[in-house]
Amino acid sequence: MPGLALMVQEALGRDPHAGDLFVFRGKQGSLLKILWHDGVGMSLYARRLEKGRFIWPTPKNGSVAISAAQLAYMLDGIDWRNPRQTWRPQTARDSRCGGDSASSL
Repeated sequence: MPGLALMVQEALGRDPHAGDLFVFRGKQGSLLKILWHDGVGMSLYARRLEKGRFIWPTPKNGSVAISAAQLAYMLDGIDWRNPRQTWRPQTARDSRCGGDSASSL
């Protein structure tokens, strides 16, 4: 953990204690480490994919800012650059079973 904090400070020129999330990907692409300081202490979170690789952005200045939603997609192994909805709910009219009308209590 101190090595990652030092990398944030020296390579990125950022303060690792500022409360930002700093995400690092392993060489093979299946491991992510997230470094975060909450004001009380430093935390290190790790996530490994059993299959596939994490889609990684191309940094222009050594770092890339992504949204919380993009990070959530990334952590789930979804291509955060172009997420697609794979399931679409049916309309209420189409989802009724056997033509029964809904009753209210």
